Amino acid sequence: MNGLAAAFNHPFLTAIPWRQLALPLLAFMVLAMMIIPLPPFLLDLLFTFNIAVSLVVLMVAVYTRKPLEFAAFPTVLLLTTLLRLSLNVASTRAVLTDGHTGPDAAGKVIESFGHFVIGGSFAVGIIVFAILVVINFVVITKGAGRIAEVAARFTLDAMPGKQMAIDADLNAGIIDDKEAKARRAEIAQEADFYGAMDGASKYVRGDAVAGILILFINIIGGLAIGTLTHNLPLAQAVETYVLLTIGDGLVAMIPGLVISIAAGLIVSRVGKDGEDIGGQMMRQLFSMPRALGITAAILAVLGVIPGMPWFVFLLFAAICAYAAWALHRKEQLGAAAAAAPAPPPAEALPANEATWDDIVPVDPLGLEVGYRLIPLVDKAQDGELLKRIKAIRKKFAQEIGFLPPPVHIRDNLELKPSQYRVLLKGVVVGEGEAFNGMQLAINPGGITQTVPGTPTRDPAFGLPAIWIEPRTRDAAQVLGYTVVDCATVVATHINHLMLAHAGQLLGRAETQALIDHVSRSAPKLMDDVVPKLIPLSTLQRVLANLLDEGVHIRDLRTIVETLADVAQRSTDPAELTAQVRAALRASIAQTLFGPTRELSVIALDPELERVLAGSMTQAAGAEGAAIEPGLVDLIQRGAAAAAQRQEDMGLAPTLLVPDRLRVPLARLLKRAAPRLRVLGHAEVPETGTIRVSTVLGGAS
Repeated sequence: MNGLAAAFNHPFLTAIPWRQLALPLLAFMVLAMMIIPLPPFLLDLLFTFNIAVSLVVLMVAVYTRKPLEFAAFPTVLLLTTLLRLSLNVASTRAVLTDGHTGPDAAGKVIESFGHFVIGGSFAVGIIVFAILVVINFVVITKGAGRIAEVAARFTLDAMPGKQMAIDADLNAGIIDDKEAKARRAEIAQEADFYGAMDGASKYVRGDAVAGILILFINIIGGLAIGTLTHNLPLAQAVETYVLLTIGDGLVAMIPGLVISIAAGLIVSRVGKDGEDIGGQMMRQLFSMPRALGITAAILAVLGVIPGMPWFVFLLFAAICAYAAWALHRKEQLGAAAAAAPAPPPAEALPANEATWDDIVPVDPLGLEVGYRLIPLVDKAQDGELLKRIKAIRKKFAQEIGFLPPPVHIRDNLELKPSQYRVLLKGVVVGEGEAFNGMQLAINPGGITQTVPGTPTRDPAFGLPAIWIEPRTRDAAQVLGYTVVDCATVVATHINHLMLAHAGQLLGRAETQALIDHVSRSAPKLMDDVVPKLIPLSTLQRVLANLLDEGVHIRDLRTIVETLADVAQRSTDPAELTAQVRAALRASIAQTLFGPTRELSVIALDPELERVLAGSMTQAAGAEGAAIEPGLVDLIQRGAAAAAQRQEDMGLAPTLLVPDRLRVPLARLLKRAAPRLRVLGHAEVPETGTIRVSTVLGGAS
């Protein structure tokens, strides 16, 4: 034994990639069985191997938790079908060649099926074979094929909606790019799987038809060969060849039936990913005591009817009644445990005098919810919104450049049951309604068909949307809607408001924490600038100015180095901000325009630029710009229209102006066109090429 083990552990054998050779060897074996005559003993081995493989496939299908865990099933279906057909060819050759020698001419397996399974009667064998064909071809294969066809069509139709849902989760910070990539790959793999299953189900149908044709060909051919070639009497030829043919057909048909059942289980799998089919059936089929009790009563009534087999009916009635009683008792115990009285509250402490501890500080960022939204933020119930808010803060820190303050969550009974509102330093900056248990189908634009639900608007971006039931999610995605759940709606709104008010979220404490974080990698740089050249308050004001204008502060080293160079000449926050923006021009351009070097911008009409420059000169030293109200209204309306045209063309709405006009125009247009970004000429990178797509104030 030790010598045999050593032989199998030889380096030459262990170096052979057996898994990679399995498929070519199987294909070679299939071709060999169709060409080379096989002895009866080898046929027995192959028929037994075929049955074993079909049983393994069935067991894997039963314990698969989701279809993609058995993604190789279409290929397995093809190979097992080819294996059965090649065995049919090999066994047919053996039956027609040596069938006159006895019932074991094609092996003991076929002989056993011919005598044990069908009782040695070819009439019984034909009937049993016909029944198996009907079950396999008409019922199982046809149903599985139809399910695979419908699943493939709906999976392909729902792909755009699922992709947009992934993009929405990614933009909201719920998932990272790696998880988004994995989910996109899973969606594509799911579509490929059901498409392959739709085609692979035709293999099983063709196998059933081939089995019928092979049966009649073998019977006719066997009778002709037996009577004409071997001079057997017709009765003996019928008994010999028909029994062998029926046995051969049953040996091939039973594994085919098993594989068809496995295919039906795979494509009809619906439920949670973490639960196999057996556990799902037991949980859903035998978990209702009322259903089992009624079944027990009906079986008991049938058992006492005269002439009925009372023992079996009453036996199963007793089993169902006991199961119903046990489940009912379990439910009662669970309800009693849930309704157990809570411990008595501690005695109220006597009222004390007012102290400074009674003053509650205002939270930098808060969220108030109505009572129906409490499950979303309840730690005991593993609130989904809590996870989303953590992900939002993490994504905000990675993209913007500092860690925002925590979101303080409280319930507010004065709100509507499904209402929420976001507060910034105690002031409401956004509010909306979100219905727990429902989903929001957002119209990205251009969708004219509607789905049943309550029309509304997306609270974050104002897009038309519909609150729908979860069961209509797939239908909405097929139409092109982006469907998100209730927690995602609230989280996306919070994320949008945090980005819009990032400058107000950066206080002195956050700035100091940011300095401490950067000092770990560049301690000398921070010590030389803060507080030697500029105080902490000035740095905080410069960073807040950048955030208010949509500029990220991730590159804090460049910001501090620029401040170190400029602070010797001026410590005015506005001047420092302008110099920092010029230093970050490459980053700003990439944020607005992406990696392209061509910058499509909105430019001022020369006459309008001259008028604005004159107004700035007259207002030098005054607070704001002395611009006529009519001209202000004209500029604001024109900027909003130009920004909308840029967005319609798929371009970033960006206005390019002279440096001295950038700050006053940015303030002037902030409310009229909040998505419009104003750039100065000094903020255009050297490698960028300017292309004017729209002129503000011109005749066009």
